[in-house]
Amino acid sequence: MKNMHADSILKPGRNCLGISGVDSTGIIFDGRDYYRAFYECALRAERTIIISGWQFDSNVKLVRGADADGASATGFLDFLKSLCDKKPDLKVYILAWDYHLIFFMEREWTQNSTFSSAHERIFFRFDHRHAFAASQHQKFVVIDGHIAFAGGMDICDGRWDDRSHTADNPLRVDSGGRAYGAYHDLQSYHTGPVVAKLMELFKKSWKDSTGGEELTFPAMAGEDVFHGVEFGSPIHAKAVAISRTQARSLFRIKRPVREIRRLYTDAILSAKEFIYIENQYFTSYAIYRAIVRKMKSSQAGFQIVIVLPKKEGTLLERIHTGISQNRMLNSLKRVARRRRHRIGIYYPASVAKGGVEAPVYIHSKLMLIDEHFLTLGSANTTNRSMGLDTELNVSWEATGDGARAISRSLLNIRTELLTEHTGAHSQAEIKRLGKTKDLVAHLESVADRPSGKLRRLKAKRPNIL
Repeated sequence: MKNMHADSILKPGRNCLGISGVDSTGIIFDGRDYYRAFYECALRAERTIIISGWQFDSNVKLVRGADADGASATGFLDFLKSLCDKKPDLKVYILAWDYHLIFFMEREWTQNSTFSSAHERIFFRFDHRHAFAASQHQKFVVIDGHIAFAGGMDICDGRWDDRSHTADNPLRVDSGGRAYGAYHDLQSYHTGPVVAKLMELFKKSWKDSTGGEELTFPAMAGEDVFHGVEFGSPIHAKAVAISRTQARSLFRIKRPVREIRRLYTDAILSAKEFIYIENQYFTSYAIYRAIVRKMKSSQAGFQIVIVLPKKEGTLLERIHTGISQNRMLNSLKRVARRRRHRIGIYYPASVAKGGVEAPVYIHSKLMLIDEHFLTLGSANTTNRSMGLDTELNVSWEATGDGARAISRSLLNIRTELLTEHTGAHSQAEIKRLGKTKDLVAHLESVADRPSGKLRRLKAKRPNIL
């Protein structure tokens, strides 16, 4: 496996806060596996659990079906309460976005008191000290200073699903027992020195949001019970980078932080053969321009795959993103045709009873460049995530002595994602998805199959009414 990238993409101070060591790291696919991993790790917690998120629901079930066998408490808040009852030194800190009124009907109305009154060692805060009209969108967890999770997943209703994404799943219900559609998302896990960096970011956010309250976390004595732990698809890397978006505000910073925007554009412009993107939206003008520039400067045959939801989730999202997203996607297709490149834009779907299509909602925020670079986090490919909202991404790059092993890990992740989205079963088909050459042409043929899960996303002017 050749390394086509002579220069490093990751540059501390430009497109990342820094690069930190890891003992183990990798990707967790979808809500079932992430919630189960969080549940299992939290059971081992002794001193601290810290959680930062955009949204929480107190009653969301963390483990379901066979995964819940032997579990005494499966609801999120009940689980945290049971841990604190059993472990006298354990403290839980939860930092949530103090949401705008337009989200009022989607939130628990008395969440602050619900969490804060649950136990004397569960501390809940709303974060409202950010730039005007911005949101706290970072989604990460740290347990006992030894293991961390970061990515696109909140612990809330409507996120749990397994990797099959079937049209009908009796376990895929919210805390009120209402069924919802198939849902795809991604989270990362990390052990080692990078965990301390994430703890420092949480302490800073907590201090800013509370007007000066300093958190101190006790050092863990004894054996690290998370050492060497692996979930999902491991990445055989020794380092990971942290990148942020944070707008200038009166409360926190005087200069904006736009590391994630630079990260995306630098990585896209470094691509040699292939760009793979999964995201909830595609409306970032900076990312659009970078892809256009890449196609215009590349020889014929450059490949791009973009996986998005079939449609935006709400009327508000259609108004704010639908029109600009479709314009950008159509423009990318035109540039690709003129320059003789291949671009495939898709959504996955299952088939419900009666042959009705059941699209899988894409909520993941990932980009892969060749077999060299991967970034995953909370940032959507939108203008908001690139400049206004508070975001957090982690990234891996195939450099140094372990470059070949990292490249193999990244290729395996891409293959696993495409296997999930296409519904491939045979080893021959999965092996074909692992080859970059003519991959878009192959995916187009897969999308032509009436029984396939992968479907072409047709960009058109949305009917917002």
